[in-house]
Amino acid sequence: MELETGKPTIASYDDDDVRSKRTGTWVSASAHIITAVIGSGVLSLSWRIAQLGWIAGPIALVVFSVITWFTSNLLADCCRDPVSGTRFNCYMDAVKSNLGGINNKFCGIAQYVNLVGVTIGYSITSAISMAAIKRSGCFHKEGHAVGCHVKNNMFIIIFGIIEITLSQIPNFHELSWLSVVAVVMSFAYSCIGVGLSIARVVGGSRSRTSLTGTTIRVDVTDWEKVWNAFEALGDIAFAYGFSNVLVEIQASLLEEKSSIYSKRISLPPYTQPMWDFVKKPTTLESSPPEYESMKKATSIGISVTTMFYVSCGVLGYAAFGNTAPGNFLTGFGFYEPYWLIDIANLCIIIHLVGAYQVFCQPIFKQVEDWCLNRLPNNNFIKGSRPIKLPLFGDYTFSTFRLVWRTAYVITTTVVAMLIPFFNGILGLLGAASFWLLTVYFPIQMHISRENIRPFYWKWIWLNVLVMACLIISVLAAAGSIAVIAKDLQTYKPLTSVS
Repeated sequence: MELETGKPTIASYDDDDVRSKRTGTWVSASAHIITAVIGSGVLSLSWRIAQLGWIAGPIALVVFSVITWFTSNLLADCCRDPVSGTRFNCYMDAVKSNLGGINNKFCGIAQYVNLVGVTIGYSITSAISMAAIKRSGCFHKEGHAVGCHVKNNMFIIIFGIIEITLSQIPNFHELSWLSVVAVVMSFAYSCIGVGLSIARVVGGSRSRTSLTGTTIRVDVTDWEKVWNAFEALGDIAFAYGFSNVLVEIQASLLEEKSSIYSKRISLPPYTQPMWDFVKKPTTLESSPPEYESMKKATSIGISVTTMFYVSCGVLGYAAFGNTAPGNFLTGFGFYEPYWLIDIANLCIIIHLVGAYQVFCQPIFKQVEDWCLNRLPNNNFIKGSRPIKLPLFGDYTFSTFRLVWRTAYVITTTVVAMLIPFFNGILGLLGAASFWLLTVYFPIQMHISRENIRPFYWKWIWLNVLVMACLIISVLAAAGSIAVIAKDLQTYKPLTSVS
């Protein structure tokens, strides 16, 4: 009726921000980023540096942190339509608007396959940490010479039950507290790893290190050196990647002063009561738009991540040298004090519980939005009702959300039990998604938005960066394929053992 009488509505001034009631800030975005980036893989950085050595290892950490920071800032600028100013809620929409064609299809395949892969990988990794706690007690009691092997399937199921419960959290906006807890946990186990490494070095460890890492015919064979170096380089590149959830995190941000971001407008007098936060004069002074908050969060997240990566990688390599284990907490580079190792592994588990949610929330939203668009009048899909939960207050319950999300977690749990060597597959998926999501699409969208002409200097060096990262991804994929081929030789389903 307001449109028919010519009266403007809030939506006519602001695309989607008021209706969506976003509650995120740069603080919560930083927490989501750190949760997504710092995984338990931080504790395997000593192995990665051992494959590359004192020179190439730290340089790779710094270089890829800078590349990720740069391309993430470009992607943050592309989260609104350049013409209408409409905010994109997912990566696919941003690619479709800026590049068109079938680019968004490739983006969707790379993004969601990678997200599903990460959630499966986290199920396996968390189970290994749970098993490590049990093994740690066994080693302390029986001695280090005893195998103390434990089957992982029960722990994978326990992790799945926890995630079924947490998956009922509706969206990113209500996930901030879990990300903050996960960040604290990642700091805790990283600090424990750093502290134990320092103690080992100060205690007089004489671990053998070198400028080029592991020594051929001493530590590894010729081909093992090559494949391990490729795998390590790829792992470091992928370790910084969070582009597969960047747009979704940015979509949860809320401007602090006003919900109008990119333009200054004058509201007619009769709209004033609807905007109780607007003070005279009626021209709105916009706060920094959400892409600036996202850039701030990105800088903080990657800086903190790099600090921990360099510390854990360098000190871990100094402690263990060329024989550094894949993870010195679950692979038992350290045995004592066993209670401190148990605390570190518990922190890893709690962190992965939160990180799983950060990566699966975009999947949940995409499927739920698609179903609602296809069947808008279906009561099972759109139906919801408020219920009161003890300690948590009001909660909007949806039967469809309960069924669909539970089915997803059960599926990832079963796959995790069937394919215990999934880390090699995850590395292969990461090789493709790193290049497409972290490098190619952000740079190509930036070139398109800024109308950078072909073969100009900026166009040339941006595409050189794209090609260089493509080569690294191909090499990393080759290393992951070699790992998968080796694992398949001893593969038995449902028999994962730590």
